[in-house]
Amino acid sequence: MTALDLSSPVAVVGTGTMGQGIAQVALVAGHPVRLYDAVPGRAADAAEAIGARLDRLVAKERLTGADRDAARARLKPVGSIAELADCGLVVEAVLERLDVKQGLFGELEEVVAEDCLLATNTSSLSVTAIGGALRHPGRFVGLHFFNPAPLLPLVEVVSGFATDVTSATRAYETARAWGKTPVACADTPGFIVNRIARPFYAEAFAVYEAQAADPATIDAVLRECGGFRMGAFELTDLIGQDVNESVTHSVWQSFFQDVRFTPSLAQRRLVESGRLGRKSGRGWYDYADGAERPEPHTADKEQPPAYVVAEGGLGPAAELLAMIREAGIQVREEDEDNGTRLVLPSGGQLVLADGQTSAEFRDVVHFDLALDYRSATRVALAAAQDTLPQTVAEATGLFQALGKKVSVIGDVPGMIVARTVARIVDLAHDAVAKGVATEEDVDTAMRLGVNYPLGPFEWDRRLGREFAFDVLDEMHERDPSGRYAPSLALYRHAYATDKREGTP
Repeated sequence: MTALDLSSPVAVVGTGTMGQGIAQVALVAGHPVRLYDAVPGRAADAAEAIGARLDRLVAKERLTGADRDAARARLKPVGSIAELADCGLVVEAVLERLDVKQGLFGELEEVVAEDCLLATNTSSLSVTAIGGALRHPGRFVGLHFFNPAPLLPLVEVVSGFATDVTSATRAYETARAWGKTPVACADTPGFIVNRIARPFYAEAFAVYEAQAADPATIDAVLRECGGFRMGAFELTDLIGQDVNESVTHSVWQSFFQDVRFTPSLAQRRLVESGRLGRKSGRGWYDYADGAERPEPHTADKEQPPAYVVAEGGLGPAAELLAMIREAGIQVREEDEDNGTRLVLPSGGQLVLADGQTSAEFRDVVHFDLALDYRSATRVALAAAQDTLPQTVAEATGLFQALGKKVSVIGDVPGMIVARTVARIVDLAHDAVAKGVATEEDVDTAMRLGVNYPLGPFEWDRRLGREFAFDVLDEMHERDPSGRYAPSLALYRHAYATDKREGTP
C-alpha cells in the first residue's frame, strides 16, 4: 500500500493551531487541502493564517515564491462537510471529547467515498472508541502529530482494534511522504510518547514532594547530569500545568488507576491555584517581568581527597576512574565481587545510585547516574542525616576536581536521574512486550517526540541489562505500593540468558 496520491485532496476539520499545522504540512507536500470548521468564518481565517506562514517561509528562503503561490491556490476553506466529498483523507483536530469526535466522523461517513481514509489527531482518547461508532471502522486510524506540526518530525500512526492493516500502512506511508518520521503503535493509553514519558515528570515531582530538592536543583540535575534538554518543572511550565496534568490523569484513568501512572498532588495544587506555567505568568517558576529565576543548589568548594580506593569497576560509571586519574588523584584498585564503590580516605563510601538509601549504611554517599560523566557539568550527591560531614566534603571535592558542580540532595532512593531512567526503561520494555510498538519505534518516538538524549533501549544497552531492574527492585522494597515494581518484561530481560555466550 502506497501513500495517498498527491492529486487526492486532504481535508482538515478543526482549524486551531494543530489543525492549521497539519493543513500546512499536507499543503507543502503538494496536496489540495480543504479546511472546515464548525464555527462560521474560522476556516477562512485559518487559510489566511496559513498563507501568512507560507510568506514567512519564503522570506526565510525555505520555500520559493512559485511554490508558495501554488500552495495558496490549492488551499480552500469550505463552509460545509458536504464539500469534503472528494477527499482521500480527512484528519480531525477538534475538541478532545469522545462524543464530539464520534459525531463528526459519523457525519463524514455519510459524505466521503468508501475508500477515504479517516484519521484523528487525538492525543488522549482511544482511537478504537472513536472509530467504534463507524459503519466501516477499518479505515479509521490515529495520526498523532506533535505541536508545532510543521516543525516537529514525529507522527504516531495508531491502529485501533478494528483498523485494517492497509489503512494503517497507507497512513504511515502518507506521513512519510509528507517528510515526517512515522512510528507505528497500537491503541494504548498515551500511545508511545505520552505513555513512556510519564516517569520523567512523575519522578521529579516525587523527589520534590519528598523535600529532597527544589525544582531548580532537580531541573539542573536532569539537564546537566542526565542530558535532558529541559528539566521536568520548566518543561511542564512550557507545556502548561493543566495540559500536562490532564494527560497524566487520562493515562492513569485509562490504565484503571495503575499506581505507576499516579498523578502528582503537588501538580494538582499548582493547577488548582491557577499557576499554569508560562501562559499564566507563573507555574513552578515566576515569569513576571523582572522576576529572578531561582538558582540550583550548588555546594561550596571542598578539597579533593588525595586518593580513592576503587572496589569493582563502577559499572555504568566506570569512566570516572580514568577521569579521577587524569585529575591527579591516585586510584587504588581492589578486586571485589560485585564491588561498585569508591572508598574515600575518611573510610566513607561513594556509591552509584542503586535504589537504596544512605541511611541504611554506615557513612555512604550516593552519586547520581549521568548520561556521560565527561560532558556532564553537574553531579548530584545524596547523604543521610548521620553521614559524616567529612565524607560528604570528600565526595564533593572529588567531583569538583573533575570540573563538576555538585548538588547535595536529600536521601531519596534512586536519586533523580537513575530513578527516572530506570522507570522509563521499564515502561518501554513493558510496552514492547505488550505489542504497543517495536523497540526501534519506541526509541525513535522518545528521541523525536520529547527530545530525549537517548531512546529507552539505547539507555538500557549502555547501562547493562540489570541496571534498571536492580534500581527499581530496590526501590520497590522501600516503597511496596507497586509504583516501582519492575514489570515482568523487565524481569525477563534482566535475567535473560545471553545465547551468544551461554551465560546470564
